[in-house]
Amino acid sequence: MKEYIYADNAATTKLDSDAFEAMKQYMLDDYGNASQPYFFAKRPKMALKNARMEIADCIGAEPEEIFFTSGGTESDNWVIRKFGFPTDIRHVITSNIEHHAVLNTCKIESRDNRCDVRMLKADPQGIIHPEELEIILSEKKEVYASSETTLVSVMYANNEIGTIEPIKELCEVAHNHGVMFHTDAVQALGHIEINVKELGVDFLSASAHKFNGPKGIGFLYHKGGLLDQFHSGGSQEMGMRAGTEDIASIVGMAVALRKNVEAISANTEHLKNLENLLIKDLRNARVDFVRNGTNQLPGNVSLSFADASGEMLLHRLDLKKIFVSTGSACNGKDTQISHVIEAIGVPQKYAEGTIRISLGKANTEDEVRQIAKEIVAILSH
Repeated sequence: MKEYIYADNAATTKLDSDAFEAMKQYMLDDYGNASQPYFFAKRPKMALKNARMEIADCIGAEPEEIFFTSGGTESDNWVIRKFGFPTDIRHVITSNIEHHAVLNTCKIESRDNRCDVRMLKADPQGIIHPEELEIILSEKKEVYASSETTLVSVMYANNEIGTIEPIKELCEVAHNHGVMFHTDAVQALGHIEINVKELGVDFLSASAHKFNGPKGIGFLYHKGGLLDQFHSGGSQEMGMRAGTEDIASIVGMAVALRKNVEAISANTEHLKNLENLLIKDLRNARVDFVRNGTNQLPGNVSLSFADASGEMLLHRLDLKKIFVSTGSACNGKDTQISHVIEAIGVPQKYAEGTIRISLGKANTEDEVRQIAKEIVAILSH
């Protein structure tokens, strides 16, 4: 067994070796600026074009609908700031279990621009129901007769409890009311099959380091490719996002996404087997816990242990060189009960004892059994 067990893949994943090898060429040899007209820029320029085509093909999009960003947070911000709140008579609908890249941006924009944000409430399993969206959109016509709802933003899969949302159905409701739909697919992409044309979404955010790509790179899909400019400066990204493209990272992202997309079935089978083994071992040890969410992403296991402390479990496991999370890694300094656990109403007896074990394709049965063994040992003392 390795010297450590990494089980926080929802926070970030190990860079794929093939992605790394592909990146090296554009760091060491073909490092030219793709925006330049001379010969030395030819290969980086072609690599940029090919990566855009590859990523588009992986999600059923057109190449001109893919815009490269620094990651999921920037992609979320781009949509919400430019399409959700362009004037003081616009409104956004989101959910109470979104990532803070969405929630905090909505909060800032609604405060500064005095706009309205309405929250869809997740049920106890973390599901956002299309029926509730229908009710809120119907109410909008009466309550805000002089305003307009421009955007609905619901994540594809929750980062803390793994619940996969009914995005296609939610999108249909939004479109029936003439409202655009955005999904933060940062956790989902590369782990479940996603086709933007079948879903009908107008926007989709993604981040490479969640599917074994490099950190600091992601993309935003926009149906039709008609975006408002986010960064001013040069003419990169079809004039919509200025700044010299990070060709190496873009190439690495494309390689990693393609590999994960092609291995979804095999990875899912492997991860479901590991999940079942983990839960079985904990139950056989008669540990009092609940698993949060339903229809989860493969490998995302949110567990709440009775009369325990999630922070304590995290640190005790850390001493054993087993790395898990208490929830969102993007909120690491905040050890209180997460907004997601509160939103789905986990009973107080269990809520404070919540940890997230997010398994990846490299994890093994031996590692999972060791995780269960150490949790049982910690809770028994």
